Amino acid sequence: MERNIRAASRDEVPVLDLAPLIEGGDITALAAELDAACRNTGFFYIKNHGVPEMVLNAVFGATRRYFALGPEQREADLMHPTFRRGYMPQGVTKHPGFKADLKESYEVGVDLPLDDPDVVAGTPLHAPNQWSDNLPWLREAAESYFNEMRALGERMLRLAGLAVGMPEEHFLQFNKKPMVQMRLFHYAQQPEAGEAEGQHGAAPHTDYGLLTLLAQDPIGGLELQTRQGEWVKAPYIDGTFVVNIGDMFQRWSNDRYFSNKHRVVNLTGRERYSIPLFYNLDYDAPLECLPSCLEEGEAPRHAPTTVGEYLTGRFKAVQGLKTKEDAA
Repeated sequence: MERNIRAASRDEVPVLDLAPLIEGGDITALAAELDAACRNTGFFYIKNHGVPEMVLNAVFGATRRYFALGPEQREADLMHPTFRRGYMPQGVTKHPGFKADLKESYEVGVDLPLDDPDVVAGTPLHAPNQWSDNLPWLREAAESYFNEMRALGERMLRLAGLAVGMPEEHFLQFNKKPMVQMRLFHYAQQPEAGEAEGQHGAAPHTDYGLLTLLAQDPIGGLELQTRQGEWVKAPYIDGTFVVNIGDMFQRWSNDRYFSNKHRVVNLTGRERYSIPLFYNLDYDAPLECLPSCLEEGEAPRHAPTTVGEYLTGRFKAVQGLKTKEDAA
């Protein structure tokens, strides 16, 4: 099957240099670049992000090693029914109108002890991580990378606040116990006829949260849809992460920003690996139109809710998330 899809231009998916943010410089101009990217395709690359290359290489190495293990190991790591930590088999994620995604994953998040008040209360997405005692190399690599990326995401909250016309501390005030999730993805080779039949590595979808920071391998496969409806490739660029905004940021901006549909198509004949980190705020953080995004005489376009309620609802619909109440 021939696919005539061009690579996105730098105007459509720009490369933002985070050096001023990482080095403590003036980030006003950088925030303006972020604002423009979020209004256009909602996708951009970041370079000079401060994440050590050796940490990135280690987590990719551990990811490949994990998914090369026998199925009995992954079955032993199956995701906890309510904690949402651990291994998710291929076939679980299914977006409306498409067949189940051709990917499997291992998920980690903010590691909370069992006696944490939110874990005890059954607050969705608050949990301890799940690790096998016989795979210390996976835990070491994943935790090191998670910590680096969580710190990067927290720095980017300052940039996001300024970009949307609020003080740079705005999002940081809702960052006391953020719901940060990371998934180690393994994509199988996609059948050539699969796309026409509604089958993809990851079917067309938008992300749910604030920011997604993605490390993809050189194989590529990520595609996004422009505002004009054209599908374009977001190719691998060495030394960068791909970042996109999610539905929550679009809601906070009263649809000024664009949470973009994207998909993964892997017709390379090789296995593909990628590692997204989804940065979301506190469970009770308000999700409603920001005052800086409400023009005079304009009404909010979305009913107010909270970050946790919105995120939980989306995971229930697409991935069958069970809360403590559902499992009772």
